[in-house]
Amino acid sequence: MLVTRTVPLGPFQTNCVILSDGQDGDCWVVDPSMRPEPAIEHVQTDGLAPSRILLTHGHCDHICGAEQFKEAFPDVIICCPEKDAEMLDDPDTNLSAPFGMPMTSLPADELIRPGQELILGQTVWTVLDTSGHTPGGVSYYCPREKLAIVGDALFSGSIGRTDIPGADHGQLIDNIRRNLLTLPDDTRAIPGHGPETVIGFERTTNPFLQ
Repeated sequence: MLVTRTVPLGPFQTNCVILSDGQDGDCWVVDPSMRPEPAIEHVQTDGLAPSRILLTHGHCDHICGAEQFKEAFPDVIICCPEKDAEMLDDPDTNLSAPFGMPMTSLPADELIRPGQELILGQTVWTVLDTSGHTPGGVSYYCPREKLAIVGDALFSGSIGRTDIPGADHGQLIDNIRRNLLTLPDDTRAIPGHGPETVIGFERTTNPFLQ
């Protein structure tokens, strides 16, 4: 049985998602942000052993806790969308420099591409192309669990910003419609910030998608 824990981290309250299969202690950590200590403590308290850090995209508020996780769990591998990999060590493109706090992350151990399948315990996750907020942004979708972790592509009643360097509004809208709104109505979506939502609700009510 999949166990999901969402821990808001840092000044941007980025949703760090901890996924465990409930069997052998293996877990994934999605988007560890600044000040990741609460998420690290949850993993340690629950007796889990992270095998992957999955990044949805390369912005500073989604990557900057990866190094501390790696220090706490040296065997974990950092997985970054291929087209955002250069953002990890570039404070300008990961948007930390414009906020006056230049930050970098460790380089990726594995590059992730849309269409890939990743396995955690008994769950199979498909990597979806939800780029547009960044050049390579992805979402992670598990059909069995009816769950998508969508980063900053889609929010409850909103979408990711596209008035920033590297963003493309048309690309983001097309990818949301093609790869997220085509999921079953009752699919839960955990965004990078704010509350969960449900795909069917966003399809019919999100003002940016009508």
